[in-house]
Parts: sequence; structure tokens; C-alpha cells
Amino acid sequence: MGYLITLEGGEGSGKTSVLKLVADALKQQGHSVVCTREPGGIDIAEQIREVILDRSNTNMDPRTEALLYAAARRQHLVEKIVPALEAGEIVLCDRYIDSSLAYQGHARGLGIDEIFTVNKFAIDHYMPDMTLYFDVEPAIGLSRIEKDAGREVNRLDIESVKFHETVREGYKLLVSRYPERIRVIDASDSLAAVFESAMAEITGFIEQMKK
Repeated sequence: MGYLITLEGGEGSGKTSVLKLVADALKQQGHSVVCTREPGGIDIAEQIREVILDRSNTNMDPRTEALLYAAARRQHLVEKIVPALEAGEIVLCDRYIDSSLAYQGHARGLGIDEIFTVNKFAIDHYMPDMTLYFDVEPAIGLSRIEKDAGREVNRLDIESVKFHETVREGYKLLVSRYPERIRVIDASDSLAAVFESAMAEITGFIEQMKK
């Protein structure tokens, strides 16, 4: 079996950019790597993504939002992630279950445990082997989005700063709950420095798993 390594963080944390750099570095080391994202990664899940993140869908009920994420996650898992893991590949996934726990569970007020129950039905036993949480103050992350003309601006990006601060609180709760799985990366630093930190954590994890 391969490894499922997930990258988490608030909007504008830089995890998507770092994922690409990490993937290239791992490939240069001889690893077989699959890069993907949530929601999305495969056709059905990408269609669900369009509904979830459409800026016109501001009336979406939080439970509807949570269920759509779980549905996209399930299809993505069985169609892309599981086959890659069974082939012995390293899967780098931009967001996974922790996003639902932080955003819908904590920030939307639905409850982390309640959202975990919903998602356990979707993912079965496929929890991440390792998670990198890219921590940055929401104001910094949102300012990065404003400066990046080429970046998709979705429904979550236009939430209030208070909402994003609550998301960050949710992630910190998850760090406390899963200290062995989740490694915190200071995402306020330069892209090069953040990449180095992320790469050090991942290579250290891979070496540990080989023992």
C-alpha cells in the first residue's frame, strides 16, 4: 500500500502551491506520486465542486454543504485515491476529511464529531497517513488571494474574516486531537521556506515508515 498524505489549511495558506513543489521533489527522488484535490479530483466530484463553491449559492444550508463534500469525497476516494494506494503510490491530496471537520464541523457549528460520523460513512477506514496543516492568519491568507489575479475566488473566499478565524480555531482543535498525524507548518513564511518545512516533514515520515 502507498501513503495518503493530505495538505490542509485556510484560504490563501499556500498549500496548493507547495503541493506541486513537493510532488516534483518526490518524483525526483524516485517516488511514484499522484496529486489530487478536494472537492474534485475526478469528473463527478468536480461537478459537485462547482455546486459547492459557486458564489451564487450563498443560500446553501450548512448540512447540505457538508453532505455534498462527503459525497464528492466518497466518489473521489473509490475512483482515484484507493486505486493509487493499492498500486503503492504516494497520494498528495489538497484537502480531505479535516477540511470538513474544520469548516462545516467547527466554523459552521455542526459539530466536529457529528461531521466526522458523516464522513466515516464516506471514507470507511481511509484516514490520512499524514497531514500537513499550513497555519497562517486569515487576514494574511485572504490578502494573498486578493493579490493573485489568476486564482479561483469561490464562495468560501468571500466569507467574513470572522468565519475564517473560526476555521483556524477548528484546525487547531484537530491538531490537538490528532497530534501524531497532523504536523503544523508555519505558512506565513516565504514559499521556499514553507516548501522546505513541508518537504522535511514528508521525507521524515517516509523514512520512518520504511523502518
